[in-house]
Amino acid sequence: MQRIRGGDIGSLPAVLGLVALFILFSALRPDTFPTAGNMANLVVQASPIVVLAMGLVFVLLLGDIDLSAGVAGGAAAGVMAKVMIDLQLPWFLGVAAGIGFGVAVGLLIGALVARVGIPSFVVTLALFLALQGVPLFLIGEGGTVPVRNEVIVAIANRNVPVAAGWVLTLVAVGGYAAVVLLGWSKAKARGLSRDAFGMVVARVVVVGLLLVGLTAVLSQNRARIATVELAGIPWSLPLIGVLLVVLTFVLARTTYGRHVYAVGGNHEAARRAGTSVQRIRISVFVLGSSLAALSGIIAASRLNSVTPDAGAGNTLLYAVGAAVIGGTSLFGGVGRVVTALLGALVIASIQNGMDLLGLASGTKFVITGIVLLGAVLVDAYAKRRRAARGVL
Repeated sequence: MQRIRGGDIGSLPAVLGLVALFILFSALRPDTFPTAGNMANLVVQASPIVVLAMGLVFVLLLGDIDLSAGVAGGAAAGVMAKVMIDLQLPWFLGVAAGIGFGVAVGLLIGALVARVGIPSFVVTLALFLALQGVPLFLIGEGGTVPVRNEVIVAIANRNVPVAAGWVLTLVAVGGYAAVVLLGWSKAKARGLSRDAFGMVVARVVVVGLLLVGLTAVLSQNRARIATVELAGIPWSLPLIGVLLVVLTFVLARTTYGRHVYAVGGNHEAARRAGTSVQRIRISVFVLGSSLAALSGIIAASRLNSVTPDAGAGNTLLYAVGAAVIGGTSLFGGVGRVVTALLGALVIASIQNGMDLLGLASGTKFVITGIVLLGAVLVDAYAKRRRAARGVL
């Protein structure tokens, strides 16, 4: 409550919103929304947005924006598909080519923003328009490139064996508990500020119950045909889990992460402290575009194809909204990678629930827009509270 009064709202709105949405849609559609099949669909539906939002968190932490991230992911997926089909190369070389394309886009954006000094909004808006031409050159208008490689298709359309899924879940719960409790004990030994031990234990228990509960639901047979077995967590979920652990470690436990927060908090102060602001800004755009490329590949896996409009439409808006709803500030300096996961689940739950309710497209756009506007208002309010305390 002290942090909330001081403007440090964090991911509380996303958590409360997610709980409210699950209660609401479960009450309105009890036969469809809370089912194992829909939960699996929700995970797969949110996966591309989660990965894209994770990359945008790094960009937003610096107070910048990347309007080209969505279409960059679509173009990268097109590059991957063409490399595998036209050049007949293995899937891992196709994925490397797609992510390499994302790295090149990030380097271009970073160089123009950090070295030339063009605002990120202008640079990425130009690339948002330009990169939409890449799939058209690769695929052609009205065309579609099929994605048939079993490994790529498995990312969003296959499941981890049930036993292996339980092993992964127990390892994740045990690892999370060990990290949290070890961090608390080190803080206590050094006399540093820390949460109450009961709060830490409660956090571990809640996270553990959520992971175990999700695994239990997804381990049920979701097939509508009695002779078919469809059970286990989708492969995209462990992939997101690995990204979450790695990126959280980078931000929270490395010098690079501290530099990102420092530059996002105050560019000039970070520069005077010896931080290479230019390198940090270039690196976050490279990281963001690389994860955008991976997001495009996951989306291509889900659809089993790449189309000329891949990554366009509302993809970017949903990803930015996911990051902001989760608690990442548009003003820079505040946010965590896990916020992207929470915010994306909120966005996906809204879309999924409204689809099950059969709402008209106009209603969906209005409701989603109101939610995103509410998230920005909360962010602006939190910034004013932090400024009043002299934090920012």
